Amino acid sequence: MHAKSDSEVTSIDASSPPRSPRRPLYYVQSPSQHDVEKMSYGSSPFGSPAHHHYHCSPIHHSRESSTSRFSASGLKHHPAAWKRLQRLPHDGANDEDDDDDDDDNSDDAGGGGQVMRFYVVCFVFSFVVLFTVFSLILWAASLPCKPKIFVKGMVFHNFNIQAGMDQTGVPTDMLTLNSTVRIFYRNPATFFGVHVTSTPVELHYYQLKVATGYIKKFYQSRKSQRMIVTEVLGNQVPLYGGIPRLSGAKDRLESVSVPLNLTFLVRSRAYILGRLVKPKFYRNITCQVILEGNRLGKHHNLANSCIYKV
Repeated sequence: MHAKSDSEVTSIDASSPPRSPRRPLYYVQSPSQHDVEKMSYGSSPFGSPAHHHYHCSPIHHSRESSTSRFSASGLKHHPAAWKRLQRLPHDGANDEDDDDDDDDNSDDAGGGGQVMRFYVVCFVFSFVVLFTVFSLILWAASLPCKPKIFVKGMVFHNFNIQAGMDQTGVPTDMLTLNSTVRIFYRNPATFFGVHVTSTPVELHYYQLKVATGYIKKFYQSRKSQRMIVTEVLGNQVPLYGGIPRLSGAKDRLESVSVPLNLTFLVRSRAYILGRLVKPKFYRNITCQVILEGNRLGKHHNLANSCIYKV
């Protein structure tokens, strides 16, 4: 049996193509002592057994080198697997880096969204607070600017008492009254106008209503004034004996003297900043006036006869 040299083993490895993905194992037989001596004697110029010169040393493979050679040979014929093995740790690192980047980006995006929401909430809250404070300042500034309302006087033009029947057919005395009331209105505000309405202007004898008048709704601009003239009329008002002084006074109306009460409520409303700030001003007015038959058509001064309540 002849031992195979390194060149022969190399040529066999290079020339034999792989039949399958699994590389066959090679067994190398070590030369016998006779062959070693023969090789060494033949190569020595003096044939001295004391000097051993090996032109071709036997191949010694350890288990580790065989395993590594087998693995390298298998991966050599499978480049896809080699690339996969090379890329696997790198791809894992990239995946971890990508995950970290995604987490960082998501954290940054979430943090930025929370900061933006915080700023928006702070802006809205600050705007509401500032607007509320500004509205309260305007409302407080409007309180001293109350409208000035005075009843200047009243004139009874005529009145008449005659027999008649009410709507149900009950016979009674019927009163007809015609009068006018002059009301002074002034808006002292410098930065807002007011819308003015009023309840009916009523003329009472105690609980009995004898005449009614109406003030039309109007707008009073800032720092302006006007005189309001309102007719207070009573037409065929049944008395039912409620005014004893008028009973039997059909022929002597000049001597009639009947105390009456004039009552009404004036409402003033201002609109500041649109309709957001709406200060309101109420003035309840009650005046005492005397109906005198001998003073028809004359002015009754009510400047000191009225009570003004807020």
